[in-house]
Amino acid sequence: MLSHDDAPRLAVPDKAAARARMKIDRAGWAVRAYARCDRASVMKVARAVAEAAHQAAQTYAEWAVRETGMGVVEHKRLKNELSAHPLVDFYADTNLVDPRIDRARKMVELPKPAGIILALTPATNPISTLYYKAILAILSRNAVIFSPHPLAKECCRDAAVRLEAAAVAAGAPAGLIQCVEEPSVPLVQSLMMSPKVQVILATGGSAMVRAAYSSGNPAIGVGPGNAPVYVDPSANQGLAAQRIVESKAFDNSVLCTNESVLISLDENRQQLERGLRAAGAHICTDAEVVKLRDWLFPHGHLNTAAVGKSAAWVAQHAGIRVVPSTKVLIAPVDHYGPDEPLTKEKLSPVLAFVSVESFERAVSAAKMILRMTGAGHSAAFHGENPQRSMDFASALPVYRVVVNAPCSQGAAGFATHLAPSFMIGTGYFGRSSVGENIGPQHLVHWTRLAWNSDATVPFGDFSAVRVSSANSESPALVPAATIAPAAGMERDLLRQLILQELRDLTRGQS
Repeated sequence: MLSHDDAPRLAVPDKAAARARMKIDRAGWAVRAYARCDRASVMKVARAVAEAAHQAAQTYAEWAVRETGMGVVEHKRLKNELSAHPLVDFYADTNLVDPRIDRARKMVELPKPAGIILALTPATNPISTLYYKAILAILSRNAVIFSPHPLAKECCRDAAVRLEAAAVAAGAPAGLIQCVEEPSVPLVQSLMMSPKVQVILATGGSAMVRAAYSSGNPAIGVGPGNAPVYVDPSANQGLAAQRIVESKAFDNSVLCTNESVLISLDENRQQLERGLRAAGAHICTDAEVVKLRDWLFPHGHLNTAAVGKSAAWVAQHAGIRVVPSTKVLIAPVDHYGPDEPLTKEKLSPVLAFVSVESFERAVSAAKMILRMTGAGHSAAFHGENPQRSMDFASALPVYRVVVNAPCSQGAAGFATHLAPSFMIGTGYFGRSSVGENIGPQHLVHWTRLAWNSDATVPFGDFSAVRVSSANSESPALVPAATIAPAAGMERDLLRQLILQELRDLTRGQS
């Protein structure tokens, strides 16, 4: 992706530019109409979109793997399902529609949606990211235009049409969810720089995110992952190994939250290796590590052919013999940092393995790995020593440390109580604007009516006041606390069933 300074030299074909302008104009009309919807209408649309997404989860999982050649169908289906009803349920009590009254502080807060969102989606997680960003836009009363990765444009285009149809059928204005049919660098650059686009949600490579930030429009971007995972001697070594292998093998490791470098102490290395083998990992010999490094990082750069491929596929192409059921390739290395490419992000089921003599050295290794790439993103800790978990998290420049859980799912909010997300904010460490998992609340700002703090100055009576931008059926202003939660027991059960299936699949029981 080119920078803002390169934009004048980019020629956008007239037809493509005309289509882009038409989409933006259509989205502008839609978002103005949608801003008049009350919260009940918004939730109705969100539920309808989630149901359409859920029903097509298997179809698009198959389509995405077929079109991109990356990942595992059943794992993508689970990610798609988790980005539908469970996502809406998580934010069911987050009211981004009604004004809020704070009598104690003599303040009224009015929600102001962003407007038109340009959402970039990656080839690695195309449909789950599209589902997720579409629902975030719906919940926050915004319109979204998707620019998919060219490798996944067909499945993304069809999914956007399906979700748009479901939204319209539920009462939303047409044009709320759209997709660029033929994405290209000049066209995406033109869209990013449009003064009618209010915010860019950038998920993709570093160049793409930098281009979004330099476009002149507000952007929320995420940086690359390279999560170090530390296994303390206090951990159950077999259970930690099982969780790590399950996580690293999930969807062939295309999530940026997956573990990248495994760190242990010398004292528990052998026991951990036994656990890794029992969990389905192949631990490479020194000669195999050389073959793997040479094939995976020719001339020091990642061989993108490996992204999203299985461990057996990678091993075959690297000239390593493994049993077909191998889930992960473990590559023991003597050192870590810029001189060891295997300690970089790999987006494939290859896990570098470093063993050191002390906890302090383990922390230093994790910091060095993150300094190379992945700052602000995620890390994982396995162990039963609370002080060490605190010291580990305090020392690292990350905003998520997953404890005793698979990092792939845990950092993304599917095996922990973090917000479910396919945008992992990397904050100041990762040169991003947000450090937490991105949610619909990041797409709404608030206008605050702030009264004189002097106790003698009265605060207004808003019991009969209505919001001028809402439709005639909208309720009077009410405190947000009076709004009843919308999630039901059926949705909670569905989420639990999906998560259980996720655990079963990664353990090879399904």
